[in-house]
Order: sequence, then C-alpha cells, then structure tokens
Amino acid sequence: MKNANYLYLQFADRIERQIKSGLFNVGDKLPSIREICAETGYSMSTVSKAYYEMESRSLIESRPQSGYYVSNISSRTIPEPTPSTPIISCANIEREDLIDLVYGSMMDKNVTMLSLGFPSNELLPIAKLNKGMVQAMRQFPNSGTGYDEVQGNLNLRKEIARWSFTWGGTLTEDDVITTPGCIGAISHCLMTLTKPGDTIITESPVYFGILQLAKSLGLYIMELPTNMTTGIELDALKKALSTKKIKLCLLMSNFSNPSGSMMPVEHKKEVVRLMEHYNVPLIEDDIYGDLYFGTSRPTNCKTYDESGIVLCCNSVSKSLAPGYRVGWVSPGKFKKEILRTKLYHTISCPTITHEVVADFLKNGRYENHLRKIRQILHHNSINYINTILESFPAGTKVSQPQGGFFLWLELDKKIDTAVFYQLAMKHNISIAPGRIFSFQEQFCNCMRLSFGLPWSNELRESIQMLGMLVGKM
Repeated sequence: MKNANYLYLQFADRIERQIKSGLFNVGDKLPSIREICAETGYSMSTVSKAYYEMESRSLIESRPQSGYYVSNISSRTIPEPTPSTPIISCANIEREDLIDLVYGSMMDKNVTMLSLGFPSNELLPIAKLNKGMVQAMRQFPNSGTGYDEVQGNLNLRKEIARWSFTWGGTLTEDDVITTPGCIGAISHCLMTLTKPGDTIITESPVYFGILQLAKSLGLYIMELPTNMTTGIELDALKKALSTKKIKLCLLMSNFSNPSGSMMPVEHKKEVVRLMEHYNVPLIEDDIYGDLYFGTSRPTNCKTYDESGIVLCCNSVSKSLAPGYRVGWVSPGKFKKEILRTKLYHTISCPTITHEVVADFLKNGRYENHLRKIRQILHHNSINYINTILESFPAGTKVSQPQGGFFLWLELDKKIDTAVFYQLAMKHNISIAPGRIFSFQEQFCNCMRLSFGLPWSNELRESIQMLGMLVGKM
C-alpha cells in the first residue's frame, strides 16, 4: 500500500513539474487515464488517484465527457488575503441588524444566494433521504413520536463512533452525545463550561453565529490574529493563554468559516498541547472536515487529544441534511456535565431524523454522497476563483481553501462590503459582508462567498456582475 501511495504521488509530482516548466500549457488536454496506464504500466487506481491529487492542487480540472485539462489557476500567483490583526482585547460591537438584513432574504427564490451557509438542495440526496424517512417511520415504535434517550439515538452514536476512524479517532458509542445540530452541540458546551463574564478565545474572522451565541451567554470574546491559510496564530494563542484569564478556546481546525483556513497537523498537535498545559478546554467545531478536496480526510485536534480536554462538535448540516438538525459532540472528560446540560435544555433530539442519518451512515450512502459532493464543491471552487480573477479588479485577494464551501475575498480598502451588499442586492445577488464575522471594526473591505450552489452560466454571470460592481465602486 505504501508503494502504491508513493507511485501516485510520484506521478502527480512529475506532471506538476511539467506544467510549471511549460511542457504543458494552460488549456492543454492531458492523456486519458487509460492512455497513461498503457504507457506506464500503472494501475487505473494509481493514475486516478494521481489525477485527483493534481485536481486538489488546482493544477488540472476535469471536464464532463471530455477529459482532464491544465487549469488556468496553475499558471497564476493568486494573492491570498492578509492575516487578521485584531486588537487583543474583548470587544463587543453591534452586528445584529446587518446579519438580519443579509439572512432575511434567505428564502427569496429570485436572489442568487452567494451568502448561504449551507449547500444547495440540488447537491443533496433528497430522494434517498425521503426513502430512509419512510423506512424509519415504519420501523420505529409509534412512528418515532416518542422521546429518545438523553445521550441520543444509539444507532446514530454507534455509526458516529465508527465514522471517527476517518479522522484517526477511536470513539465508542459511549463517547458521543447527540444534539440538535452543531450549533446545539457548541451551545451545550458553552453553557456547561462558562458563566457570564468569562473570556473565551476565537479565531478572527469567525462564524457570526459563534459570536452572537457567546454574547447571548454574557461572555467576552477575545479574537486572535489568524492566517487565512493556516488558521489561528500559535504565538498569539500561547500569549493569551499565559494570562490565565481564559476560560476556554473555540476553534475550527478544518476549513474554517468564513476564511476556509486549515490548521497544519503540527499546529493541531501544538494547540492540544497548549490546552493541556494551561488546562483550558477546547471546543472544536469540525463541521466541514468531511468536505475535503484532497485524497484523505484531515485529522482534527481531537485526533491528538489523550487527556479528554477537547470537546469535538460536528453535524451533517453542511454535508447532508441541514434541516434534519443532526449534530453531536465528543465531550471527552466533560461527558457527565454536558449530558446534564442537554437534559435541562433539550431533553431529547428529533427521533426520526437521527435514525434516518444513522441508517444513511450504516449503509454507506453517506460515504457515496460525500465522494460526489466533494468533487462538485472542488470544481465549483476552481470555477469561482477563475471567474473572480477574470472579473474583479486587479489586487483582489482570494483564499484557496482545500475543503468546505467558502471563499474569503479581500477588496480595496476603500470598499465597504456592507454598502456593497445593498448594491449587489439591487441585482438580486446576496453576499456576506466581512464585518459580521468580527465584533471589532475590521474586515469591512472583505466578504464571504459560498460555492455551495450548482455551477451554471447564470452563476458565472452573477459573479461577473459582482466584479463589475466592485470595479465601479
């Protein structure tokens, strides 16, 4: 197995050198997988993995019923958004009105929702989920109208534990507590481990739902400098923890919302080491971890947690069924306390939907669905970046995520994306302004775009329109 892995990486590296040396030019068609196999003697599996690896590096792109071509991203140096530099203090600036404005049009069918925080229905296996729903209602006593046990659906917990092997986990069903979505898991953790007036650490930018949840619980949020590629800056994290004023950390280690950043493995290990050293719990939001573009699922901080200090929260809300509200937490040594909080605030999760997802995991349907949606999202990201580079003014900076479905754009400092939102909505296009992802006065010239919509000419034209509008501003 090790030799096979070496072969596909060796082949991918060779093609990358040929592309960068000019042997292959942008737009050139590459030999088919069968042609490569006949020429090299490699297996179909080896060549397919090599081509997929090159796609994950944005070197090539596949075109339906045509083959593989050299991507025009491969020849460009794409300026990445600059790292954030928040003031290291606990700030609290109103953002609710802007959030209400952006998400008030979420169900408007006439608006191109580039601000969406979940995948489009067209990317989800709705027919198969419906079939599973009918089956679950037939099998459950009283069609699932009763309460489930407090810890959660046993079948679902077993499948989540089994699925943990994908990120290097060794969970059992006893290590999992189900919740109504990932935000429900995070909410239970925050309510359990903090009290009003405590200070918590987050990345910056950070998902606005985290900010608003923490604020509603009376917490102070310390936003730390964050690299848009590698995540939170470790030196800043260590310095903040050393003050001994931090109650807990809340981080997204894989494909962060909104920046798309992913912590390198060594950073994840160091974060866990720091948490253990300072005895500060880490709430890890790994909701996008399954939506990777490479050849294997990235690890998370929980992978390296031996003391139980990491509470890993997850869900299928961003990958399978947003409205099913199926989430969970692996709470480590805090299991007893989290269970008590769930009993007081939730009692039980939706019975039917949790059983449907358990069956989806058990029968391999989730894995099959993930293979498809990951490929779609990866191609979408390439199409988005290409169109942005072609349509937006020179100097526009854009992230290059290796998973998830968000792009983070940094525009000229003169542009206020909260104002730009109003302009874009006049053309029925919704974007997420950067300032909603911080309690500080920063990211005003940034915005988040979702590539969780099916790619089409209409979508390309919407992005081109955004570029034209930015140019006029």
